[in-house]
Amino acid sequence: MNPRDVSIPRRSLLAAALSAAIAPTRALALGADDPGPAGSGYAVEFRHPVDELIGDLLTTERGDPRMQASVPHREWYSEHVRRRFGAWGPPPRAYPPAEAAEGRSAEWRRERTIAAALRFVGYGYQHHHIPDWEPPAGWPWKETCAGGNGKGFDCSNFTGFVYNQAFGVRVSTAVERQAEQTEAEFGREGRTHRLGRIELPEGYAGKVDALRTGDLLFIRGKPGGAITHVVLWVGPIGRSASGTPLILDSHGGGVTDDEGRPIPCGVRLRPFREKSWYARCASHAHRAFGGLGEA
Repeated sequence: MNPRDVSIPRRSLLAAALSAAIAPTRALALGADDPGPAGSGYAVEFRHPVDELIGDLLTTERGDPRMQASVPHREWYSEHVRRRFGAWGPPPRAYPPAEAAEGRSAEWRRERTIAAALRFVGYGYQHHHIPDWEPPAGWPWKETCAGGNGKGFDCSNFTGFVYNQAFGVRVSTAVERQAEQTEAEFGREGRTHRLGRIELPEGYAGKVDALRTGDLLFIRGKPGGAITHVVLWVGPIGRSASGTPLILDSHGGGVTDDEGRPIPCGVRLRPFREKSWYARCASHAHRAFGGLGEA
């Protein structure tokens, strides 16, 4: 098996080999959406071996779903957490800088971002801080397209968690603040990590050319309106039958795949079409790795 290929037929074999120690993490979502009536067939093909990119997330404590929160796992569903955090659940822990990323190129780190994020494909759209928090029946719930409480998170908690877990880079999980934040907390003792703001051209082709894999792309609710959404740009490592660039986000639905089929709400690969809301209302991007003019 070519470890760079995480297209649909091979992803479960790869996940089984790398994630036996932490099977509850949904590592089977490593590749693309499932084929068939409910799936898009979109995929990602990495230039670097996947076990090199995120082996630490699949085999060590860093990727353990029980370690996602600042609250001990045994207290996740306690009355204390219910009173203090309500429907949002416990906040994420502050992950330390990732040793696996030390000394790596910007291009490698960008691919790690997407590989780390793909582990959550299939999780629901929920107003939660951490992905694997799954409260019991009767817990307060902020209604979403998911139809009920369960694992998952919303757009900015998704992007914030991915950068936190993958690198220890901590951005705000409020989408409006994340869109304006050009410095993120990193490690301890007041260290920060710079985020480069990328202004996007008006035209579709210019936007596609300006973006890089792993960029945080911010979307307005309507042209000229307030920013309401954020996605991860997949870029040239994405694979779609139409050749349309892909993004990865936690979304409420309303997007169709290349065959016109609805893409389920939650964390999914989705197309960045020229006439789509994503393209028409794209505001700007933040880049965590590499200079503003770096390819």
